[in-house]
Amino acid sequence: MTDALRVRRRSFVRRVVGQGAPLRRMDGILLGAVVALSVIGTLLVWSSTRNWNSAEPTALAKKHVLNLCIGLALYSAVAVSDYRVLRRYAPLMYGIVTVGLLLVLTPMGATINGHRSWIAVGGGFAVQPDEVAKPVLVLLLAMLLARAGDKKKDRPRYLYVALCLAVWGGTAVLVMMEPDLGTTTVLTAITGGMIVYAGVHKRLIAAGVMLAVAGAAAVWFLGLLKPYQVARFTALMDPSTDPRGIGYNSRQALIAIGSGELFGKGLFHGGQTTGRFVPEQHTDFIFTVAGEELGFVGAVVVVLLLGVVLLRCLRIARLCEDRFAALVAGGIVTWMGFQTLVNVGMTIGIMPITGVPLPFVSYGGTATFSNMMAVGVLQAIHIKDRVFG
Repeated sequence: MTDALRVRRRSFVRRVVGQGAPLRRMDGILLGAVVALSVIGTLLVWSSTRNWNSAEPTALAKKHVLNLCIGLALYSAVAVSDYRVLRRYAPLMYGIVTVGLLLVLTPMGATINGHRSWIAVGGGFAVQPDEVAKPVLVLLLAMLLARAGDKKKDRPRYLYVALCLAVWGGTAVLVMMEPDLGTTTVLTAITGGMIVYAGVHKRLIAAGVMLAVAGAAAVWFLGLLKPYQVARFTALMDPSTDPRGIGYNSRQALIAIGSGELFGKGLFHGGQTTGRFVPEQHTDFIFTVAGEELGFVGAVVVVLLLGVVLLRCLRIARLCEDRFAALVAGGIVTWMGFQTLVNVGMTIGIMPITGVPLPFVSYGGTATFSNMMAVGVLQAIHIKDRVFG
């Protein structure tokens, strides 16, 4: 064997062996927290839906496991890819999501629980474009706020901040037409958080806060909210208001969480959960199942695991050198942190009730896929910047 052939052979072996490095360089703590939340979520979904169909008590839990498997496959595919490709295709993805949001408002849209947010695709499955809008909005805003050649600490130009607001406005209007106030608030938090994280001048932040307050006041006093949305804010101020009507959800959620006490009643033994007193307890109100059946300790474990996810996301944002990557990580932190705050807050009576699922825990299809792909993007950033960057 010639020396040149030996060199080529060793080079080939190094490349083949080296391909496993990205997988070994993943953030194991982040992945472990996500898997732990998914396992807990599956058990809670099973417990909260096992009485729905006596012939097949695990039907919805099995479907949730299938969604998780698909989500993990998407996570793996994204995690080992080059995240910089997403930057180039962000405008195209935003266009596709916009078309999906428009289709929701046509006869192709399906109404579930009072929200026209889904597109039925057959076989009992439906796609929810506004869940896909969250990660796509993060990518597009990061692209606009991190222009080519910008350093990590450069301030974004006002033109691109204005473009970010225009992108958010177009998406928010379509989501509000469904209507879905919860998702709209999440999209607003993502946009505001990323603009602040990008390092805009404090005067612009102050102006944005004043504009947001003025806009919220205008929406309230001009009567642009639906009657049931206004009633939810009323119930937040006084949970005893209409206990059999709009205040029912808040009251039952508090009863469920409070009855779990320190260690809970045990999985599958929650009276509020078994009796289905809390509506949507497998999705928006799944934290009440954790509080009742796993108790204060179990609920704290769920919150701590979510905190671990957010802290690892912040770590990735802080360590990466690429401004676009840092903004993407910051946007994902804002998205999941705000959504966790709203979901947990509404079950314990400190936030108005909105249709926002708990990341990695609530039952869901499109939401599960979006969450897993978002974590996959974070892993791709971690791998690229720590190994190849």
